[in-house]
Amino acid sequence: MASPGLQSHFDNANPEVQEPLPQLDDIKVDYHPHSQIPSTIHHFADFSRTRPTEASVPRNHTPWEPFRTRLDFEVAEIALEAALTAEQTNRLLSLVHRSARRDETFTLRNHDEVRELWSTASQRFTPFQVDVVSVPYQNKVHEFDMHYRPLWDWALDMLRDRRLAPHFVFDAQRLYKFNGTRFVRFIDEPWTADAFWDAQSRLPPEAKPLAFILYADKAKLSSFGAQKAYPIVCRIANLPVEIRNGTGIGGGRIVGWLPIVSEDSEHAGKSSFVDFKNAVWHESFLKLLESVIQISRTGYWFECGDAIRRLLWPLILILSADYEEQCIMALIRGLKGKFPCPICLVPRDEQSVLSRELRLRTSAESEETLRLARAKKSKKEREKLLKTYSLRDVENVFWRMLFADIHRALSFDRMHVYHGGLWRHHLWRELQFWILELGREAVVQMDANYDALPRWSNLTHFSKVVGVDFNDSSHHEDISKMAIFAAQRILRRSQSKLGYLLLRCIRHYIDLDIYAGFEVHTEDSIVAGRQALRDFSVLMDEYILKSQPVTGKDWNFPKKHASSHLFDDILAKGVTRNYNTKPNENMHGPVRDIYHNRTNFKDVATQILRYDHWLLTLTSMRSELDELDEYNRNANLPTTEDADTENPAISVAPAPFTHVKLGSAQGDISFASLEQSHADDRAFIGFRIKLNGFLNTFFPTNNIPLPDGKRIHLQADNKIIGYKYLQVNYESMVNWRQCKDLLRCNPEFFGFPRYDCVMVQTDNQPFFARLIFMFGCSIGETNLSLALIHPYDVGIGVRSKHDVDLGLWRVRAKPRSSPEFISVRSIIRGAALASDPGRQGDYFVIDTVDADMFLRVKALQVV
Repeated sequence: MASPGLQSHFDNANPEVQEPLPQLDDIKVDYHPHSQIPSTIHHFADFSRTRPTEASVPRNHTPWEPFRTRLDFEVAEIALEAALTAEQTNRLLSLVHRSARRDETFTLRNHDEVRELWSTASQRFTPFQVDVVSVPYQNKVHEFDMHYRPLWDWALDMLRDRRLAPHFVFDAQRLYKFNGTRFVRFIDEPWTADAFWDAQSRLPPEAKPLAFILYADKAKLSSFGAQKAYPIVCRIANLPVEIRNGTGIGGGRIVGWLPIVSEDSEHAGKSSFVDFKNAVWHESFLKLLESVIQISRTGYWFECGDAIRRLLWPLILILSADYEEQCIMALIRGLKGKFPCPICLVPRDEQSVLSRELRLRTSAESEETLRLARAKKSKKEREKLLKTYSLRDVENVFWRMLFADIHRALSFDRMHVYHGGLWRHHLWRELQFWILELGREAVVQMDANYDALPRWSNLTHFSKVVGVDFNDSSHHEDISKMAIFAAQRILRRSQSKLGYLLLRCIRHYIDLDIYAGFEVHTEDSIVAGRQALRDFSVLMDEYILKSQPVTGKDWNFPKKHASSHLFDDILAKGVTRNYNTKPNENMHGPVRDIYHNRTNFKDVATQILRYDHWLLTLTSMRSELDELDEYNRNANLPTTEDADTENPAISVAPAPFTHVKLGSAQGDISFASLEQSHADDRAFIGFRIKLNGFLNTFFPTNNIPLPDGKRIHLQADNKIIGYKYLQVNYESMVNWRQCKDLLRCNPEFFGFPRYDCVMVQTDNQPFFARLIFMFGCSIGETNLSLALIHPYDVGIGVRSKHDVDLGLWRVRAKPRSSPEFISVRSIIRGAALASDPGRQGDYFVIDTVDADMFLRVKALQVV
């Protein structure tokens, strides 16, 4: 949220004062009219998304209570965390030594006492409770246990927390960035998108939306899936994504545990039994929502952690779920229904067509359809009407919430729709089909090409992919990013026309997926994303038409169709990481660990949720303890900690910006020794003489005075310092935040040589190069950080049709004997380059490694 302390360039109090013209990258904030906050404009460097907070004393000087001493708490903390990491082991040893020195008192006696203290401490948060849900089926009432925290009480726990108070945003905003000509709107957080704004417009003027993000899905607990969990996770959309999608205070929490209806072989597959299971789901979910349903009609006055009373109004803004769960939430009939989409009324046999305008579902229409169906005289007539809209004969719990439309809350799930769906089960299988059609040699070459691709941070390196079944959607995302570069020399148009056409489709799919993953979207990027969707759709239509006689594949499935709603969702609810299921599914692992390590495998829901509640308590107490230590350090007061803690108070403020930093120094080396040790490398021939020439040009060009006004003549015995590591910080073109690349220039990095590539800034167009040697040298009083690079800037001429079709940006290396010196400060960022097996010395820039590189290469392609 923009800081109220930042002054606008516009002085509304004095209309005679000329309004200054906006500067490039200025940020404009329009607040919702109900907020009564005037629009503001801020210089980009001054813009802040959080409110400034004054230094204050910690809210609790004994945050370890009810434990009798801090040492008691910290030993109990280690015990609760259980599986000890190296860091936890060190902490435990430190605690033991402190206890031995008698600096603190240790009073815990046994395990039972520790459990009792955790139970007492956990009373600070809304506990889980269990209610019985009764649902009739086949003339019998069936009962199920529903575990849940009353949702409104859980939300109030967060709202009263003083640590979170500065980060809550209660008023909708529209944000704009000045591009030199006009203010361009951008969207990221939910409160910057349209649904939050529209919701606040429907509320009383003094009311503030409190927006919930809810997720539910089954998860296997036991190895063979006999024991399953069905957690409901909630997040507050009013908190920034760094907090909301995190694991600390303010992050997502399990708020419910749905019952799982056992399959009955006698009734399995019957429409009535499926309706029964859906009814159990919605009746159970009602228990969770009961506390907010009434408040959704009246609002609730509450004094938040910043001591301000607000009229809060609960909204179900986002439902995050995979397709199967969305069908349950929307109460539609799923894959086999006439209209399988929970958001619109696309016919089942038209899901592969992405260019058609379709009528959207609404809760009001669904509710009215169910009312009309239940008014029919016979079950057959009722079913006929419901099937017309693919609806089930069950009342939807979300209809009870005011201002909630289940079909608008359901959201695009990038992980399941793309990486674990459209790519994994469809495009990737098709690609392997065409590779296998070419024979064993093509399969071997495909695996070899993947193995030959450069290693890159946050990108999995694969040595074998064809025929390997990867379960992790993240692995499939990485496989898709590299597919074009690995397959482009195998699926040539002359060898496999349909395989080549599929490869073109995959290129457009990757573009679309990258746009889908943007952390900030502007008006312009949404236009570009919609065009990428159209391009993908047109090419896929061609591929489907031509390939179906050969493959027989049916492309009418929901995850093909879901892209139709992608950019509408971004406009309505912000970028996709606001509703991606990935951070929610990441919580399944810890739940599974609790099951295996902390239960007796009986009545597991009660045991797991109790332990999870204690972990929440621990997280809060640890945060308070760290806050106290930080306060004491700043006040120069004694602290019981000898070392800095690892978990600072919640903050999303950016770190100071430093562009480049050399590391892994190799000591001094003379020019004579350097040239001798690299005598077999043509890049080092005449190293010292060439460096003299570079420096004598570099100094005047950069207005650096030459030492004593004389030309530089480095001698053979002069020394420099070599480095093997470079950190490059740069501003992302996507979200305008600082990112970093960790680059290596190392002859033996984990047993292999690694010389990373870089993108280098010039007065004209940037170029790409490979690091050969990095070093620091001192000329007079000037310290320089330099690099010897192998430029890949030989002119290519007109791009080939092959490169254009596959979106490839080709670069060509100069001879190794023509290296260049640069200041490392001219490096824009790191780059990954894939060699072209068909032409020695040619490389492709892997623009798919991240969204920033994607945009930088796009900019080069339009020059």
